[in-house]
Amino acid sequence: MWVKLCCLLLYFLALFVLARVFEAVAWYESGFLATQLVDPVALSFRKLRTILECRGLGHSGLPEKKDVRELVEKSGDLMEGELYSALKEEEASESISSTNFSGEMHFYELVEDTKDGIWLVQVIANDRSPLVGKVHWEKMVKKVSRFGIRTGTFNCSSDPRYCKRRGWLKSTLIMSVPQTSTSKGKVMLKEYSGRKIEVEHIFKWITAHAASRIKTIYNSEHLKEEWNKSDQYRVKIYLFANLDQPPAFFSALSVKFTGRVEFIFVNVENWDNKSYMAEIGIYKTPSYILRTPEGIYRYGNNTGEFISLRAMDSFLRSLQPEVNDLFVLSFVLVNLMAWMDLFITQGATIKRFVVLISTLGTYNSLLIISWLPVLGFLQLPYLDSFYEYSLKLFRYSNTTTLASWVRADWMFYSSHPALFLSTYLGHGLLIDYFEKKRRRNNNTDEVNANNLEWLSSLWDWYTSYLFHPIASFQHFPFDSDWDEDPDLFLERLAFPDLWLHPLIPTDYIKNLPMWRFQCLGTHSDEEMLETFPDSESDTDSENKEVFSSDREVSEDDELSTFHRCSEGERRCGVETCSCASQYCHHETCERKARSYGSYSSAGDMEPDWSAWPSDMLHCTECVVCLENFAKGCLLMGLPCGHVFHQNCIVMWLAGGRHCCPVCRWASYKKKQPYTHPQPLSSEPPS
Repeated sequence: MWVKLCCLLLYFLALFVLARVFEAVAWYESGFLATQLVDPVALSFRKLRTILECRGLGHSGLPEKKDVRELVEKSGDLMEGELYSALKEEEASESISSTNFSGEMHFYELVEDTKDGIWLVQVIANDRSPLVGKVHWEKMVKKVSRFGIRTGTFNCSSDPRYCKRRGWLKSTLIMSVPQTSTSKGKVMLKEYSGRKIEVEHIFKWITAHAASRIKTIYNSEHLKEEWNKSDQYRVKIYLFANLDQPPAFFSALSVKFTGRVEFIFVNVENWDNKSYMAEIGIYKTPSYILRTPEGIYRYGNNTGEFISLRAMDSFLRSLQPEVNDLFVLSFVLVNLMAWMDLFITQGATIKRFVVLISTLGTYNSLLIISWLPVLGFLQLPYLDSFYEYSLKLFRYSNTTTLASWVRADWMFYSSHPALFLSTYLGHGLLIDYFEKKRRRNNNTDEVNANNLEWLSSLWDWYTSYLFHPIASFQHFPFDSDWDEDPDLFLERLAFPDLWLHPLIPTDYIKNLPMWRFQCLGTHSDEEMLETFPDSESDTDSENKEVFSSDREVSEDDELSTFHRCSEGERRCGVETCSCASQYCHHETCERKARSYGSYSSAGDMEPDWSAWPSDMLHCTECVVCLENFAKGCLLMGLPCGHVFHQNCIVMWLAGGRHCCPVCRWASYKKKQPYTHPQPLSSEPPS
């Protein structure tokens, strides 16, 4: 997770540097920056009209270029970045979809229950033609969608009863606007009553109703009273301009930020005395002033602060975010970080996508689970101070120059999604290259695995988990509360050949206990050679078999499990010796010892049982090869307690027989440890 987080931070840093490079290239080619002011006099009539349409100011009654230029100057300073964005938006010929309502419930859910947006709905009465034709309606939809106004069509033929109850007996236009200035307040529906069915007239009707929600100040006394008033709104934005009504983008934002930010329009058109404006620091008009408890901020002085709906919307969201805004931001970041797994994971292509899907599911589940207590925490009534301090931190951090750069870069990359996706893909390919190079240097085999090999290993793992999940996920030994294995019955049912034997991984074999067989006594070389003439050759062949089994058990594992006798103990003085125990604590061992002979005599030395694990049964013969244990030979024990030559039992288990050769207990399941009986003391009681 931390690796993916670091990769994501590096990607954001690369985007920041790339944006600065683009700015330098644009400055080198054209000689201006995005924050540089544009003189409206040098612009054509078409560009001036485009700027007015993007700001939401009507220009139908202004045929002269001079009047249009003055209206642009009255609405705010024009920057190169805003001009570029407006021209790009006009050139974009993407069709904007409009909602078709199916009935009353659909209309109520989207229009009447939406408290923070404006809707424009064309109602088509039964057996009537629409009020606005198809061509003009498409123009209307494109024009109002710039300001976040949603559109739809309600055909009364789908629900005639609702139209009669509403009084929609003829085709008309309906506009829904929040009625109050509080968040999630009531919505009022207004019907268009104009005679001219033209796009500009309908747009004026919309902007007039939207502007009526904004508090308007017409004199300095009212401004002074409002400036010094303290109410529920902690953040207020003032527009000082010489206009009849505020621009449409300003009115649309007032609806969008209902209950969070108060929008105030100060009309200075007929002011004679502007001394109070100078007292509060307003020296020119038009000006967009943000007033917070921390002070005054002049919007438009930093990078990316254009006079447009999109730029001011991102600015206000960063200052006064909703919980939903923070959730969407965290959702985007978490998924960008999860997609890094597609490039970090090495191996088969199918493996990459399987790991990606697993990571996406895990990260999104954890995100939702993490947000649930946060939402409950914010509902507590005693956290008002915490909430205010959090918003104060947001306001301090997001009014800096660095924050303005980040907002400008966000608007740039969001308007060019192809560039964003291509840079993300390029960054991921670089990560994939360096990760592949690192793993090749570490001699990792998974880099060269193909799809079929990985699917085969995945199927083996799945079938092993399906039949024996404990053997797949836990290493022996492990603790269990079961005295008897519940899977033993199923394991025994699998012995007939009519049943398919389940696939069991052999990784548990390397975790079985291993040690070397040692004796306590010594004999002369001649005596031992006479008694056991073939022991030396047997030992040599056995050592060769032990060395050949290094594929299953490494030399380090043998040394770690090899228990040597203490220095004070006596050791066998010959190269090979056969030692027998005075007694065997298990019936099977005794029976095998009597049947095949254990070479027990008074002259033989006793084995060093202290080197054996405590839960292993004491015996001196391997029932697989029917040979006695020789000094120095490598032994291996099973969970049931029976002991064998390491090479013999590994070959037995690797052949698919995952059970003890003596008692048939599963070789990967723990059994209740065997307790050796204490020998009776030969000393008389005192």
